[in-house]
Amino acid sequence: MEVDGRDFLNTPPVKTVRFGGNVAEILAKHKQGDSGDYELLKHQLADPEIKDAQIINWLQEFRSCVTQLTKEHEQLIYTILRLPWIGRSQAVVEEYMTFLSNLVSAQTVYLCTCLKMVVSYFTPKRVMICEGGVNISDSDDEDENLPRNFDQCHQALQLINRYVPSTSRFLMPILQNNFPFIQKSSRTLECYVHNLLRISIYMPSIRCDVLELIIGKMLKLDVSVSRLDIEEAEENAVPQKAEGLTEEGLFDMDEDVSADAPMRTHLMAHPVAERLDSLMEVLLAYIKDICYVNDCLCVETTKELYRDLLSVFDKVILTTHASCHVQYTLFYLCSFRLALAEAFLDHLWKILQSPSRPAVLRQAAAGYMGSLLARAKFVPVLTVRACLDLLVSWIHGYIESQDSSGKQACCDIGLHGPFYTACQAVFYTLIFRHKAMLEGNMKKGLEYLQSLNLERIVMCQLNPLKVCLPTVTSMFAAITRKYQVVFCYTIIERNNRHALPVVRSSAGGDGVTTNTNPLDSFFPFDPYLLQRSGQRIEPLYQGWEELADTELPPTKTGHQGQREDEDDFLCGETPKTECIVGMTPSSYDSNLCSPNNMGSPPIDFK
Repeated sequence: MEVDGRDFLNTPPVKTVRFGGNVAEILAKHKQGDSGDYELLKHQLADPEIKDAQIINWLQEFRSCVTQLTKEHEQLIYTILRLPWIGRSQAVVEEYMTFLSNLVSAQTVYLCTCLKMVVSYFTPKRVMICEGGVNISDSDDEDENLPRNFDQCHQALQLINRYVPSTSRFLMPILQNNFPFIQKSSRTLECYVHNLLRISIYMPSIRCDVLELIIGKMLKLDVSVSRLDIEEAEENAVPQKAEGLTEEGLFDMDEDVSADAPMRTHLMAHPVAERLDSLMEVLLAYIKDICYVNDCLCVETTKELYRDLLSVFDKVILTTHASCHVQYTLFYLCSFRLALAEAFLDHLWKILQSPSRPAVLRQAAAGYMGSLLARAKFVPVLTVRACLDLLVSWIHGYIESQDSSGKQACCDIGLHGPFYTACQAVFYTLIFRHKAMLEGNMKKGLEYLQSLNLERIVMCQLNPLKVCLPTVTSMFAAITRKYQVVFCYTIIERNNRHALPVVRSSAGGDGVTTNTNPLDSFFPFDPYLLQRSGQRIEPLYQGWEELADTELPPTKTGHQGQREDEDDFLCGETPKTECIVGMTPSSYDSNLCSPNNMGSPPIDFK
């Protein structure tokens, strides 16, 4: 490596212009109270025009007396750590890394300071942009040296981790505190998330924490913009060609996009959606790269990543209201192997049927379960039927417990929320998967649907058709009428005629009219709206197929209704709040069917 015409690896550094003597002498004078040369040293180190040869010369001297750089020299160390070493010659980078390793080994008090310095390089440098006479500070998106700079950062972190094994324990809070504001540019956020994910590869002990941090930040973006806002922005925007979308991604983002698939070449019109799209693409590419090596699925590695993502799902995704896209991380991972999807469904099922869990989580689990069964093309009919058997058996057990209690059952969302969401999950699944269940052998398929005894569910005193989303109720009624499985319209008409408000009660006492719907999205896997990352989801996703006119529910006049061609039959749904399942903090704790008798399907990786 030549710098200034000299080979630094084989030739000692030339004398450079400097004042105050060598570092050892300066530190000795400072200890005796003479700080003149000490301050001059800090001034020379802070020179923005400092040369490579000068940096190397200083660092070699600091290494020779690193044991003397105690806490009292904190300001001097801060000055050294601000030296511009990233992007310099390889000789400077190697000398600086050697200094870092010596420093953290001899003076662990500076470990966190060194880590903060390295993490500060995880985003593009800040530049001042003048718009309309106003200076706006943001990241430099055009820096071609970013990949090399990031590589040097990770080399430094791995070196520090080698000398201080406890590095990961101190690193995680620093990563959290330095996470850019979510209002920053897509490139800034993308670079930081990319670097955090790279850390998780060589520091696997903090991978779960890293994923939780990233997904938590992404959820804030996700819930800050509604599905309607994204759709309206896309409809109103003039399509613009996005430069650089086909460039090599941080995690080979475009590696599995079919050559025949149409490329979406415009950025998301909504700025928040664009930032989220960028981060989702980075995260989904990471998941693919971790699980697949040379296009072969690594089962053990995939299982470990699934456990980490499932832990994050329980902590932050399941408990987050109204997210639209971040939950697709689990959807995407489950598509790699059927056993993953079955394990996830089994996990959701255990949450739903556990009376000790908060009702809000049980209802959310039911929504995820029904949505995954309905929307995931990679979940076969046999698995769908196995899950329906579990759900329907639990629902019938719940009805029996109400009938045997001797009390008059009423339509109380606060008391029976998990029951209603389980019913809605069954109805929703049948709407999307009934054709596949009847294909091949119509007779056996109809026998299976009849064996579910849906008539008992819709006619019970808890009256689930009154509580479920009106569109779900309407479509379910049309399909079950067509195949003569159950006739729902008498109950629907009676519910419409009475139009009594549904009550909610947290303790079974006096009911109050429900005026709000705390959960306005029962189906977490509604259509994916983000453009770039959506190319990974689209092949796996079961869209809505319009029913034939003969399958549509009758209108108020009794004629077959005509429906608009929509991407999803729930699009534009604005039902009355008194007819919607609400999320409540209460939990129904009566003795239901024992989980041991429900027959959960065995989950195993084979």
